[in-house]
Amino acid sequence: MNSRLFSTPALLALALAASSHGLFAAGMTAFDLVKEGDKVVPLEAKGKITQIRSEKSAGSLMPEVWHVDYYDPTAAFKAMEVTFIAGKVTEITRPKHFLDAFSGNKQMEHRKLKTNSDRALAIALKEPALKGLHLRAAQFLLERSGTGPLWTLQFWAARKGDPAQTIPVGDLTISCLTGQIIKTRLHTQNAE
Repeated sequence: MNSRLFSTPALLALALAASSHGLFAAGMTAFDLVKEGDKVVPLEAKGKITQIRSEKSAGSLMPEVWHVDYYDPTAAFKAMEVTFIAGKVTEITRPKHFLDAFSGNKQMEHRKLKTNSDRALAIALKEPALKGLHLRAAQFLLERSGTGPLWTLQFWAARKGDPAQTIPVGDLTISCLTGQIIKTRLHTQNAE
């Protein structure tokens, strides 16, 4: 009888803990994922990110699937990729991309990056051309450029006259160091 009374509250506590962890994991930022990725990559690759990218989101503007690429000097092609789904590591691969062998100079030290994915999204959503649109999905890319690390956020919105259909409405490029919008390539005329 004691074990039955004990198991019901224990199961309830586990269920609550699991659901709250799921909410936290789903809300993780790109930089949170880098910290998690640093736990599973070799010591030589820790903190040596070359790119962070997401899949197109579904159901919200914050994607569930992210890929963090590292410069790994111990790998044959000097690259390692950690894939996350809802904040959890799902795959660790060493992609065989020939050009990645020379990407050591494309490293970004994530501790020096200032604008996280949630902040980049907030900055992009203040863009006047996006106001009034029914944005349905977004895709994120952080990579190094000649002017420093840049976020590129691509958006999809409901189509005018057919809100069930989504169409691409373009992208914005944001400096990861200053948080300023560098480039806007939006074409919103067919979206509502």
